[in-house]
Amino acid sequence: MDKKKYICIACPIGCHLDVEIKNGKVTNIEGNKCKRGVDYAINEYTDPKRMVTVTCKVDSKLVHRVPVKTTEAISKKFINGLIEELYKLNLTTPLKVGEKIIENYKNTNVDIVITRNLEY
Repeated sequence: MDKKKYICIACPIGCHLDVEIKNGKVTNIEGNKCKRGVDYAINEYTDPKRMVTVTCKVDSKLVHRVPVKTTEAISKKFINGLIEELYKLNLTTPLKVGEKIIENYKNTNVDIVITRNLEY
């Protein structure tokens, strides 16, 4: 039996989770103060996901970079490739908050959107 320790980030409490794994499956979770801790521990062990927020180059006269983010958490296995791809982009104004610059990245159902309006 393996044991893992996580600090839950599902809510502001930050519970210290003790997770027991047997035959590649989570068998017991202790330390959570809510149900979200159980879900977090299982997801963190099986397929950890994170939100991604970075900046991309833009042809603006006002700023050199514009902030972008994923529309939801994406599997950590895709994050490095996504960031590399985003750093290579050179966006063209005008840009609007919520505008998709990448749709359904690598068939994950996660889009990357602009988070700042930029007219020129």
